[in-house]
Amino acid sequence: MTGRTFGPRPEPGEQRPDDRRPAGFGPPPAPFAPHTPITPITPAAPTTPAAPHSGGRSRLPRPVAAVGALAALVAVLLLIGGGAYRLTVRGEPAQPLAGPSGSPSVDQGDGKGPGGGPDAYDPNSGIQAGEARVWLRDNRAEVPGAGTSQYGPWRVGDTVVGAIPTGLTAYAAADGQEKWTLPLQTPLCGVPRAPSADGKLVVGLKESASETSHCTQLQQIDLTTGRAGWKIPLPQENKYDSALQFELAISGDTVAVARSAVMSGFSVADGHKLFGTSSPNGCYPYGFAGGSRLIGLRQCPDPKDAVARGQAMVEELDPATGGARWSYKYAQDWTVGRVLSVDPLVITAHHKDKKTWNVTAFAADGTVRSQSSPAFGVSGRCNGFGHADGFQECYAAAADADTLYIGAGPPGATLDTDVTDQVVAVDLNTGKERWRTAGQPKGRTMWPLAVEEGRVVTYVTPGSGRAASVVSLAAADGASQPVLQSPAAASGAEDVFYPHGIRIAWTGGRLFLLNGRVYSPEPRKVSRAILSFGK
Repeated sequence: MTGRTFGPRPEPGEQRPDDRRPAGFGPPPAPFAPHTPITPITPAAPTTPAAPHSGGRSRLPRPVAAVGALAALVAVLLLIGGGAYRLTVRGEPAQPLAGPSGSPSVDQGDGKGPGGGPDAYDPNSGIQAGEARVWLRDNRAEVPGAGTSQYGPWRVGDTVVGAIPTGLTAYAAADGQEKWTLPLQTPLCGVPRAPSADGKLVVGLKESASETSHCTQLQQIDLTTGRAGWKIPLPQENKYDSALQFELAISGDTVAVARSAVMSGFSVADGHKLFGTSSPNGCYPYGFAGGSRLIGLRQCPDPKDAVARGQAMVEELDPATGGARWSYKYAQDWTVGRVLSVDPLVITAHHKDKKTWNVTAFAADGTVRSQSSPAFGVSGRCNGFGHADGFQECYAAAADADTLYIGAGPPGATLDTDVTDQVVAVDLNTGKERWRTAGQPKGRTMWPLAVEEGRVVTYVTPGSGRAASVVSLAAADGASQPVLQSPAAASGAEDVFYPHGIRIAWTGGRLFLLNGRVYSPEPRKVSRAILSFGK
């Protein structure tokens, strides 16, 4: 992915064609709607069904209204003749509905629930006793033709929030009803992985709606109410302090901002500056990980070789001052990929020769507990290979005090492995495998999300004729128990939350899936935005 203004870039061969723009990296796509100023809460608009239209064709311009009328007549004739087309999901071809003699098919509809004629799609159709009800919402905003990035999901109380570059939308966690929307005056150019404990999010904003404009401002947003708080221009740390993107992380009351080889810290509560640096002892900052601790990532160039990659450095920072509590340097030519866990601190890295990656576990004082090169493969989103995502963008790993649990599979041709149909438990004190689960049926993958009450909560993706589910694994041996099962009718919608870009939250007994890229709504064509199921 191009457009990063800081940090080591992936090797050219590591790039992949699909979207890799999570929070904090790469310029977002052009804004999708005329920019409107930040306003108080905008009441949710009622949902209206899409107008009937044949398989995914774009809207007709007004000068050809007569042709459109003729097309409508033809559509009626086709319907009479058994050639009706169902509503399609963005990116999928239109498919004929089964005729009187055909076998029934799962409708891909608009995801709003039952009713509304033959094109309506109810993910809870045929729900069985004990299965978890699903709610599904589609993107309704106009966005560029190539689509736009979507960030989140952030759960705050009874609300879950998602964002696209020009605004945020909140839904009721229990049933998906829209609660508020907040338009932004200029597009987002950086968001943290999680808000503060009291639900405050601080985001980066561009100076204008221009695709090439720089990231210049910070904006606080209260995710509980949907109201915008303080907004400040980012003070420059030196004359070279300019960036297209911010890398943001929140820890306690501090939001840390990395860009263009400098960093700053600000109070989440009121926006006042806490620290800043433009000369970090020869090692420039390029990223953060937040949460219960503030972890800083730096690159240390080789003073004897201007073109060498140098050494990556990890630090724990004091959120109040930005000072390092400890630091650790990797060996030459290793690149930090992901921070899988902040407490305990577990980090993946890979070597530039593209043949190996490792997992390092740190003690509280920064000493290395273990460092190992796993024999299994993981997604590039979890070891960082080929993905210019934010450093906390692995959604298939969880840790307790002594063990890392990670979605894994056989090593692939590269360090980015798509088939992660197992969970592997790694002992953080030795780096050795403790156990691994049996492989899932073809097409299903496993994503460990959290450790709760001694069990590993794990998302199992749909596949092999089964809808998605949540299971818990015993921390001692990986023995599985069911937690949630979604209805069979939901599998079609779940399957378009693509693993390479999906963002997931597990909180309060509910699973939230958010597509990392969405597209404009079109007649009889939808773009899935967010899906949830739980008790």
